[in-house]
Amino acid sequence: MSKTIHLIRHGQSTFNAHMSLHGVDPMYFDAPLSPRGEEQVAALRDQMAAHPVDLVVSTPFTRAIQTSLGAFGHRGLPLVIEALHREHLNASCDVGSPPKVLTDAFPELDFGHLDDPWWYQKEGHRGPFAEEPHDMLMERVNRFRGWLASRPERRIAVVGHGTFFYMLLGRFLNNAEVAKLEL
Repeated sequence: MSKTIHLIRHGQSTFNAHMSLHGVDPMYFDAPLSPRGEEQVAALRDQMAAHPVDLVVSTPFTRAIQTSLGAFGHRGLPLVIEALHREHLNASCDVGSPPKVLTDAFPELDFGHLDDPWWYQKEGHRGPFAEEPHDMLMERVNRFRGWLASRPERRIAVVGHGTFFYMLLGRFLNNAEVAKLEL
């Protein structure tokens, strides 16, 4: 039986907005949505209204959670937080918030299953972050594809990130863009 997966890149974040203007990493860790991102999520909510969805899956990044809640929160759907499809760590915005911080910000969601930290960290690295090796990213992409295939739901909305989805789909998604994947 086939599954329909709606892959949705999060709305524009404050990091994305700064980078588009200045081209320099502003060191915004776990960047939230920008005002433009909030507008994109409102449009996404309308766009996705006609699509039946059984489950919403979001990464633990604030911008993805805000996108998930803004686009689907009104529908009463189960929302699962999953770190497996988190963004490839290569910028400050790809460093997450600890589960306790996320629980305080989003008390209606479950973060108890997450490691702390749940994002990539290189042992002994002394900078603000270390880039995740490409082979580790690709291993996560393959595991996530298997994770989706193992889910009992047939119509899943997955809110995630540009580089991860590029590795999964072979094309880059714009902020708040939706791509359909059949499994």
